Amino acid sequence: MGLAPLVMSCGDPSGIGPEIAVKAWHATGASCPFVWLGDPRHLPEGTEFELIFAPDQMTGRKFPVLEVGFVALARPGQPDRANAAGVVDAIRQGVALVRAGAASGLVTCPINKAALKTGAGFAFPGHTEFLADLAGGVDVVMMLACEALRVVPVTIHIPLSDVPATLTQDLLERCLRVTRDALIRDFGIKVPRLAVAGLNPHAGESGTMGQEEMTVITPVLDRLRKEGMDLSGPLSADTMFHAGARATYDAAIAMYHDQALIPIKTIDFAGGVNVTLGLPFIRTSPDHGTAYNIAGQDKADPTSLIAALRMARSMAERRAA
Repeated sequence: MGLAPLVMSCGDPSGIGPEIAVKAWHATGASCPFVWLGDPRHLPEGTEFELIFAPDQMTGRKFPVLEVGFVALARPGQPDRANAAGVVDAIRQGVALVRAGAASGLVTCPINKAALKTGAGFAFPGHTEFLADLAGGVDVVMMLACEALRVVPVTIHIPLSDVPATLTQDLLERCLRVTRDALIRDFGIKVPRLAVAGLNPHAGESGTMGQEEMTVITPVLDRLRKEGMDLSGPLSADTMFHAGARATYDAAIAMYHDQALIPIKTIDFAGGVNVTLGLPFIRTSPDHGTAYNIAGQDKADPTSLIAALRMARSMAERRAA
């Protein structure tokens, strides 16, 4: 039997998700077959679609839709909390289909976390944490990836002022282990090389600019090196992301959100992919938001979503093999 298709959750229907989903379907064709989970009323006007009841029913001739119930029509650029429950349900259904083996991976379109919180009581900082909960509370890691760089933030959606207290040896060690294991399993890298950034300027400069490198980061790296992990650091983050430095590692480990995301969005703003590592199923997403300012105007660039589809397909093929 061939590989099952991917499933794609619709994200916020008032954003660019429906538009880029249709564009990505036309761009990828049979190379990345997927089924869209959402309300067909939210698709761009004129979209030719087929309603199906299971991923294996798709014909490939029209945009395939597994219908998810939504309360309201979507107004481009105007998020509606009445539709929050439908957004969350699409994600839940996507996870259920992948875990049941009916789909080979989940690709998620962008959500509005504030709208989900007010409209559906969404209690999670983002997709990553919600998916970890749906998977039973497993340790997960958010990786951003493009052809030139893979980068992982150890702490994610928290205020910068909370990072030093949140950054513990246990958290860093779990992040390094999940990243290493995923690079082996899903990316075919036999011995992953991980470059680990410091938290402070100049990686603390021997304690004169901060202590976290000596008290948190270095002890973990020393311990895991003894197990055979290929780790460099703690390194000064301002010298880690030029082309020569990137050639020396397979993934960079950053200590906080912007330390990770600024480099990759500078290197490849349109083509970055968000990958959740550590889940018992595959999940990727475009590395951008709902883009309400251009929703419904046929201006949205599907490049990142196309890259997310292709990465999910590649990961699924590797796991199947």
